[in-house]
Amino acid sequence: MGYLGDSLLTAFELILGLDREVRMAVWTSLYTSSCAIVIAALFGVPAGLWLGLKRFHGRQLLVALLNTMMALPTVVVGLVLFGLFSRQGPLGPLGLLFTPLAMIAGQTVLAAPIVANLVLAAVTGADSRIINTALTLGASRLQAAIKLLSEVRFGVMAAVIAGFGRVIAEVGVAMMLGGNIRNSTRTMTTAIALETSKGEFAFGLALGIILLSVALVVNLFLNVLQQR
Repeated sequence: MGYLGDSLLTAFELILGLDREVRMAVWTSLYTSSCAIVIAALFGVPAGLWLGLKRFHGRQLLVALLNTMMALPTVVVGLVLFGLFSRQGPLGPLGLLFTPLAMIAGQTVLAAPIVANLVLAAVTGADSRIINTALTLGASRLQAAIKLLSEVRFGVMAAVIAGFGRVIAEVGVAMMLGGNIRNSTRTMTTAIALETSKGEFAFGLALGIILLSVALVVNLFLNVLQQR
């Protein structure tokens, strides 16, 4: 069958056999990424809404910074947070380095600008009459803003899904802040990098198939939302 065919067969055996190492890597990836995107949404959605509705001096600078942060290299984020969480860093006494919490913090930093920027785009592209109509009918500014979010909910959902897709596939932050510790901080991406370098191609291929499947489901869901 050949090397690739044999590896593919072994990979499916690992997946269907619910191999423990595979399960732990998948669970860690889904857990940290899900927590990160929830936190990122709590910050990113209000930030995007606020920037979309407000007009003030310096707004364009903030938008430009937000656009720049969307392209933040993961290794740079990992480097900065590593300095904060290391023993010599200001947050060192908390003992967060090489824990899932450190990974979640790094992934949140990566996802929040994406969520905020896409929500900003959705709010900016919405019908301006929504806010004015709500205010005319007696709604408060907060109620009007919530109504606007309701109208662009598919755009907001797309923003959250895009942020999730960003963090579940990243490797730099997970490796630098998590340490790739077996059964603790080893994600699908870091496990693929490590096991492939050790010659465990079939194991890496199994995780690659699962990661690709997750990315496919996320992107299909995003396409459905965009079409609506």
